[in-house]
Amino acid sequence: METIPMADAYPSPAPLPAHAPRMARPGYGKRCAPDQGPRHRDDFAHLPKREAQIARFVDRLPEGAAIDGKSLGDQVAGYGQAACLSALRRLTEAGHLRRFLVHLKSDDGSMRWVTRTFFSRTPRDDAWWEAVRKGDIPSGGCGTEREPGPAPVQAPVRGRSHAYRLLASLGRTEPRLTLSAADCAALAPLVEKWFERGVSDAEFVRILASGLPSGGVHHAGGFVRRRLVDKLPPEVVEPPARRRPLMLIECMVCRDPGTAESIPGGICSACRGEAPSRRDTCGRAAEDVHDLVGELRSLSRQGRSSLR
Repeated sequence: METIPMADAYPSPAPLPAHAPRMARPGYGKRCAPDQGPRHRDDFAHLPKREAQIARFVDRLPEGAAIDGKSLGDQVAGYGQAACLSALRRLTEAGHLRRFLVHLKSDDGSMRWVTRTFFSRTPRDDAWWEAVRKGDIPSGGCGTEREPGPAPVQAPVRGRSHAYRLLASLGRTEPRLTLSAADCAALAPLVEKWFERGVSDAEFVRILASGLPSGGVHHAGGFVRRRLVDKLPPEVVEPPARRRPLMLIECMVCRDPGTAESIPGGICSACRGEAPSRRDTCGRAAEDVHDLVGELRSLSRQGRSSLR
């Protein structure tokens, strides 16, 4: 496979291949860690040159791309498989990478384990990665200014003052709904209920100002109050919680599974060259096994509840 030249200076991101990046098998490969900000030229300036260049390359790869040592060694000029494997270990220890073993249901209903490597351009500590394993971190994409996503949903600013200003602005959109200061102050609490139900500013103004009676509005304050009550949207009904898949952290070197506690820094104690202890049996602690079994039972109960 044709190799890809790497940039020498930190500010220059490693170029993506001219051909399509090598992709992992469906269900495997790179996953963008959640809760990331946009790319910045100094994202990896704290790393040695080799690790920084490979990190920039991995950062720009799409979801599902193969980022194992062999695949990277075939694509990144100047660094072979061994160098890429060493770099992946350093990126793991620096908090940019974690490999997860995920228990998923296949299309035919059977369960299978898949390996996914989560990448974060922001270095994270073990507690943060453990929260990802447990599903406590909001999901999100790679967050890059070069690849714009859907337009952000306008989020209303909560609070009396904002509700007051929004009511006061109705007259600029529809002069027949011009309100007095006393009207705005009295009606603001009703507007708060609309905010609580997820209505944006634009949607609020559209609903209040559309379909006015042909005979005119004789008392704007009373008319708006009636609309705020009669047209209040229904409460948002949260969908039933989906059963989250069981996830284990894998040692980046030997691939033994466990938790952030039993595999600190993403590298197990045996691969770090530390003396083995009781916690190292089969790559995890007896306490971890107990916790993981309890987690499996909890997920099973959640699945049965959702079916009911």
